[in-house]
Amino acid sequence: MAVLPTTYEDPVRIAVIGGTGLRELPGFTQVASLSISTPWGKPSSPITILHHQCSHNKQTVAIAFLSRHGTHHQIAPHEVPARANIAALRSIGVRTIVAFSAVGSLQEEIKPRDFVIPDQVIDRTKGIRPFTFFEGGAVAHVPFGDPFDEGIAKVVRACGHSLEGDGVVLHDRGTLVCMEGPQFSTRAESKLYRSWGGSVINMSCLPESKLAREAEIAYQMICMSTDYDCWHEDTADVTVEMVMGNMKANAENAKRFVTAVLDELASEKHSDLVQAKHVEGSIKFGVSTALPHWSPEAKKKLTWLYPGYFD
Repeated sequence: MAVLPTTYEDPVRIAVIGGTGLRELPGFTQVASLSISTPWGKPSSPITILHHQCSHNKQTVAIAFLSRHGTHHQIAPHEVPARANIAALRSIGVRTIVAFSAVGSLQEEIKPRDFVIPDQVIDRTKGIRPFTFFEGGAVAHVPFGDPFDEGIAKVVRACGHSLEGDGVVLHDRGTLVCMEGPQFSTRAESKLYRSWGGSVINMSCLPESKLAREAEIAYQMICMSTDYDCWHEDTADVTVEMVMGNMKANAENAKRFVTAVLDELASEKHSDLVQAKHVEGSIKFGVSTALPHWSPEAKKKLTWLYPGYFD
């Protein structure tokens, strides 16, 4: 395999965070591999830059891909360097993230291999994971009432429904429960999450989505159900073998779905949406600490993340 260039000059607006299998999508060519250092360390993996010819206007667009759990899936959910991941993507120009995740289903109607586009989140992580850029001398609060970007979600849903005749089954909305892991739920927990109205469960959405909001990046997750967790009395409890088996069996549908979404987002009509113009500059209104009172370390880090904002 040829060694990829380690630099890429143009800004890249769209990124995919997911498993390593999505790095090789039909119609996409790998053109660069970037190793980026941030004030919060290095991201989970090098950022692969992919080129794709948009079907709408035949122009070449660039997509960034990052493996959430490392190139060889060696990073546990609570060890994912989410701050470095989001900071690195923002630093190369990313303003839209399509995140992909395997999930357990908490509802009968969401069957293994179905896709879900969640619109709400319940946080069941335990504070082990660093979850904000604003600490150590600078405080900010951002709205998180709607944790996903509805504009991106509409595009994702439309793409998913366009593939329904080809084996894709899509659920438009749902509440995602994000648990700590790396162990799966107890049966009592699984039943509790169902009683709360949970639709699916994973270990990946947080703090990834919260950090994307702080970084003024439009974020939407595509979830693929792989199991019924452990609440379902008529099916076996979730195992890694079960998860991987359903992921492998549904891999082509997942790739076609993600490819359709990226192709659609790359069209000129979604330019302002993809550049997240609707959230640009919003973090300035969330900062509670007056700039003269920031610690030197906080100012150094945040100036790196938001160049030109706090000079």
